[in-house]
Amino acid sequence: MGIKIVSRNRKANFEFFLLETYEAGIALMGSEIKSIRAGQMSLGEAYVRIDDGKEAWLVNAHIAPYEMANRFNHDPLRPRRLLLHRKEIRGIWNAVRQKGVTVIPVQVYLKDGRAKVEIAIAKGKKLYDKRQDIAKRDAERDLNRKFNIKD
Repeated sequence: MGIKIVSRNRKANFEFFLLETYEAGIALMGSEIKSIRAGQMSLGEAYVRIDDGKEAWLVNAHIAPYEMANRFNHDPLRPRRLLLHRKEIRGIWNAVRQKGVTVIPVQVYLKDGRAKVEIAIAKGKKLYDKRQDIAKRDAERDLNRKFNIKD
């Protein structure tokens, strides 16, 4: 079946340095997986919360209500449990206790029919880091135009 990307956090690479990434499953209700398969998901304000090094939760990820589910629908912003090994959760929790480090979702995709979320341990960028990224991107674009290189 392969991989179908449903939603990406486009600001993740611009706002943060991504230090380490993990793949996690998501515990979902029936109407939620149907909405995800229809591409009705947003990671705009989402983040990952670790509770005492035991459980990981995806918070503020918006999954639109599924039209056909009527009264059995879900709350669009409810926290969703992430399915990770205990060793991975402990490693993430130890990293997050450092100053300036957080965990953010990078993308949600369907892998062999199952919803997966790629999460990353991230450190926030300063304004001058963002300016360097923009300057680097502009320089690459100018070089590509000059030598007519297509991506």
